[in-house]
Amino acid sequence: MSTLPSSATCTPGHKTIRKITCLGSGFVGGPTSAVTAFKSNVVVTVVDIDPARIAAWQSDSLPIYERGLHNVVSAARNGIKLDQDSPKSVSIQWKNGRISDIMDHNEFARRPNLFFSTDVDNAIEDADLIFVCVNTPTKRNGVGKGSAADLGFVEAATRNIAKVATENKIVVEKSTVPCRTAQYIREILSANAQPGVRFDVLSNPEFLAEGTAIRDLLYPDRIIIGSMPTPAGRQAAASLADVYAQWVPRGRIITMNLWSSELSKLAANAMLAQRISSVNALSAICEATGADVDEVSYACGLDSRIGPKMLKAGPGFGGSCFQKDIFNIVYLSESLHLYEVADYWRTIINMNDYQKQRFTQRIITCLFHNLTDKKIAVLGFAFKKDTSDTRESPAITLVRNFVAERAQVAIYDPQVKEQQIWTELVNDGGDLKNLKQSVCICDTAYAACAGADAVVIVTEWDEFSNKTDLAIPHTTIPPCPLREVSPNRSSRPNAVSSPNELADKLARTSFLRSPPSGSKTENRECAPMASIGERFDSLDLAAKRIVPLERERLDWARIAKDMRKPKFVFDGRGMLDAPMLESLGFRVEAIGRASAVSRDLHD
Repeated sequence: MSTLPSSATCTPGHKTIRKITCLGSGFVGGPTSAVTAFKSNVVVTVVDIDPARIAAWQSDSLPIYERGLHNVVSAARNGIKLDQDSPKSVSIQWKNGRISDIMDHNEFARRPNLFFSTDVDNAIEDADLIFVCVNTPTKRNGVGKGSAADLGFVEAATRNIAKVATENKIVVEKSTVPCRTAQYIREILSANAQPGVRFDVLSNPEFLAEGTAIRDLLYPDRIIIGSMPTPAGRQAAASLADVYAQWVPRGRIITMNLWSSELSKLAANAMLAQRISSVNALSAICEATGADVDEVSYACGLDSRIGPKMLKAGPGFGGSCFQKDIFNIVYLSESLHLYEVADYWRTIINMNDYQKQRFTQRIITCLFHNLTDKKIAVLGFAFKKDTSDTRESPAITLVRNFVAERAQVAIYDPQVKEQQIWTELVNDGGDLKNLKQSVCICDTAYAACAGADAVVIVTEWDEFSNKTDLAIPHTTIPPCPLREVSPNRSSRPNAVSSPNELADKLARTSFLRSPPSGSKTENRECAPMASIGERFDSLDLAAKRIVPLERERLDWARIAKDMRKPKFVFDGRGMLDAPMLESLGFRVEAIGRASAVSRDLHD
């Protein structure tokens, strides 16, 4: 008889987790480990076989960019020291979505509990629980090429755990994997375990959105923990649940069987990608009919059954998860001889590819069917704003298409490093020597746009917009104030601070909260930040929004002066005020809106 997933509750006899090792320091392992250390009393060690990557995590120049990540890493990795000369307490003020004053200096102190190392074997042996956060790319050759997940890194990590561990361990599968991968992990561990060593395998998929990963970790919609339906499996799940319960309400920590947990991650990403492809398909109809895709999305989003999220048209989705996870479902369906199911999910990928090609063709058509020797400024290379992740970014395809049309391409992104851009373009099949004859990477947007025939907005970085209100545009449903919830009572976005420079930054970061009071911290090996904010229960955080670092907006009048005429702007993200740009002499073409010529006819 099947049972519904349940909220995590205390299970007698389960182990208390004091040390966690994370295998892998990428976009999942790094942020997950940092927030886990920051919000709990657990010692977390992140290991990787790449010395340069670990060195970057130990420095002030982190290997990845996520909004808020640097502050979290600094607090957990470096700790916060007391300043004996500071006042014992000051007031708190809430301004523009952030806490502006420092609170109770004397009560904020913690020792470091986040560490980075290349000593993988020692970290495995020392851990009570191991997060497996290694890469699971789509296979490039062999059976399942182009759709199946390559589990080579997962298997290698699993075999190493079995070889090294001399005591019982809980192994947590966090990498995105096909359904029933946990069974393979269990078999490998069981076959290679040292005498007397038992492994309990859990599935604990991450539901992070790059660009908001830190917020997603601090305020998760749910934590899914899959386990075997045995006493040992349930005890292992309860041990992991206790770690999360130090900052996540227990009602949001859901336990289920291993296979449901694995499939839930793939299903969630497939459904989100489905929404994006659906609105992108509608954008094509809007361009042909004179409708506005933002207005259509707004109207649809007002329906409570649909909701407003993930209904923004663009040049196509990117990132490491959506396409890979859909391909996993396609391969799984075909393996189970469910060919109609596979075809259904494959159409989402087809629509995504079509959107990128359609946007390219619109640019070529508007530029008089010829890009030869014309300069195209590409603003944004990350697949979305507030992250440096470029995997599967639409910009890769667009640049490839422009180069094929013999255009000169200038790229600017405020957070993506130059070498990363070259790597992506080469991995896409380009030759570096030939690419450098057609592509240049610029330090500023102005340098990229100087002398350009067209500007193409690919990533929705706020600095590119000329709208007066980015937070609540007229075509977006305004966010409702939401009160945060703590495990013990209604919670609040408490900032943490100390008199030193780091804590002053933390005090101005509204989404960093102390561990909730009442969490079990006895016999802990590090001291987390005190939960002084229980007295500020009434503070609300509008839609859990993280306040970004302010960057200077582009001066589009300056860009207009330096471009060739006619001046084209192709808005791939619907983030520009077209009439304002048109007053500067631009011709604005936006996804989901009729072209300027068609618009004149409809008017």
